[in-house]
Amino acid sequence: MRSIPRRTVLAVTAGVVAAPTVSTATAAAADATTAPSEGRQAASGLNPVLRTDLLTRVTPRNNWLVTAVAIQYAHRIDLRGGSVPPTAFQVQATVGGRTAARTVTRVYSNASAEVDDRSHPGRPGDRLIVELDPNDSNARAAGTDPLPLDRAYSVRQVADVRTPEGEPVLEAGPFANRNDDVITPVVDDFAAGSFTDSAGSELDFRLYQPAGFLRNPRTRTRYPLVVTLHGGGEVADNNMTQLTSNRVAVTFAKPERQRRNPAFVLSPQIPPPRPMDGPDGTDWTDAKVQAALIELIDTFVREHSRNVDTDRLYLAGLSSGGRGIYSLLAKRPEVFAAALPTAGWGDAATMDRITHIPIWADHSVDDPVVPYREGRFGNPGTWTLMNALETAGARVSRGEWANDLPKAQFEARSRALLRQARATRSHVLFTSYTSGTTPVSPHLSWAQTYENDVVIDWLFAQSR
Repeated sequence: MRSIPRRTVLAVTAGVVAAPTVSTATAAAADATTAPSEGRQAASGLNPVLRTDLLTRVTPRNNWLVTAVAIQYAHRIDLRGGSVPPTAFQVQATVGGRTAARTVTRVYSNASAEVDDRSHPGRPGDRLIVELDPNDSNARAAGTDPLPLDRAYSVRQVADVRTPEGEPVLEAGPFANRNDDVITPVVDDFAAGSFTDSAGSELDFRLYQPAGFLRNPRTRTRYPLVVTLHGGGEVADNNMTQLTSNRVAVTFAKPERQRRNPAFVLSPQIPPPRPMDGPDGTDWTDAKVQAALIELIDTFVREHSRNVDTDRLYLAGLSSGGRGIYSLLAKRPEVFAAALPTAGWGDAATMDRITHIPIWADHSVDDPVVPYREGRFGNPGTWTLMNALETAGARVSRGEWANDLPKAQFEARSRALLRQARATRSHVLFTSYTSGTTPVSPHLSWAQTYENDVVIDWLFAQSR
């Protein structure tokens, strides 16, 4: 990852760039505005490749994928309004001992190593972005652990690239470049850390710090704290997959969300071996893990007392992370301002302790991993917990719709449910997803949750 220092290498000059032919007058003008060494290199027709980086993305349903390759050249590339055909480059990935081609979908120049999602992407710059099909079978960047991606990809230019007037811009070459670094937007902005509690139990964590705080750590601005609890599949010692699986942490740290709601995002990871203390002592409810988590949160808030808004501490979690939320809320009902538990389960007997806490829960009706009604290990699922909250005196606003609706329609249904909740003065909302409508697996009900601006806006509006 970019946050881990790595050796920078100068790649072989594969894909040499040939500068367009210019007149003596043009060359003289260029010499007047560029450094002498740059002018000499450009005139010689060489534009060496400096480095090649993989660009990855954390996606809502397919987790962590390699979505592009960024090739940096020594000099600016100007296609003069032209385009680069995808067939000009070949990309191969060697992952798990198997080498296979990746499908190139778009190629364009850019001024930075980042994907441009516009329909007409790119601008003149010193990089070429080679986009790859995210549906390739070898697109993934992680299994249980991150895959070893350093120098795992090779990129070769196999056809010349020219301007619309036919002038050469990039020449094909016999050599391939291999990647050195791996860039994951947003994830790379999380610092890595660990915490050992008073009993000696250790939790690794990743921390996102808001830009305003980083610019001025002495600021008296107070920010919310979002604590994210991963699912059972992310129990590991890599301090990474709690970020790169399921987008639960990334959604709160992405630039557009931080512009609207700057916040600290704390994302701990449970280490192996997977805790199992009794039939339901799994993951975040394991006694040692939960004690360390509570102490980590308390210590973080104390150490950042100037800058953490203690009236706006939020929990977000999925599957066993949802189970952790219900357990943590019941044990610390005075601490948290609101929570987003997805596909979780819990102890119905403790729901009377949390009737005052704003909650927006969701669950697929046909979830086979954490059944909607029955839950796991003898503790019920979300439907039953919401009934228990209602019995204890909380007003619960309920809605059901398909989990594969387009974003605009999905958010419109969420907005309607929120209006219903406000009309009835309800602060507990429950979204059920109709059977057969949750893509990939009925258990993955969270894929739209963290992309839902209505839900996230609602969360940040809550205060104790």
